Amino acid sequence: MDILVLGIGNVLWADEGFGVRAVAALNGGWRFPESVTLMDGGTQGLYLLPHVQAARRLLVFDAIDYGLEPGTLQVIRDGDIPAYLGIGKMSLHQSSFQEVLSLAQLSGRSPERAVLVGVQPAVLMDYGGSLTEVVRARLPEALRIGLETLTAWGAPGVPREGEREEALFDPSLAMDRYESGRPSAEAACRLGDARVLAMRAEGEG
Repeated sequence: MDILVLGIGNVLWADEGFGVRAVAALNGGWRFPESVTLMDGGTQGLYLLPHVQAARRLLVFDAIDYGLEPGTLQVIRDGDIPAYLGIGKMSLHQSSFQEVLSLAQLSGRSPERAVLVGVQPAVLMDYGGSLTEVVRARLPEALRIGLETLTAWGAPGVPREGEREEALFDPSLAMDRYESGRPSAEAACRLGDARVLAMRAEGEG
């Protein structure tokens, strides 16, 4: 595999889905040479190791906790990407994906080039929530950076112009369908079971 474009995260936990939404948007808007593989990495952890080992160049989208203002985009390249555990919390998925990078290096089969495009999340603890507005607003810039990176690597994207793409995940999780089908925060009580919350309120009363 020449180039792997990987989206990391969980679309069911608000801004944690940024990476997956970014790679899905690339897949939906552009087609790429056969040398490029776009993948929803989700939270698969070590299952991603063979894919990372097989890639000559790696482009990753993820939600990154830099301790900055929500929605801040950061681009980290090559050796500046922490590739081992214990360096300090950087990615919200560090315990799995950093281990993948570390093991790939130890095996002697790791990407020659790597670029990580990360956004500072605003909200994570909202099960069933979607991207917040401040993070959603950074998607176009993240895609631009990704497209520029791929072009520099000799694999430019070509706009699809109505051409249907092959979905990276179950169509029910596509952004439009997911947002139109999910109940409101009030109706779903996404911060906890309503019965438990009521019992807690009674106990505190």
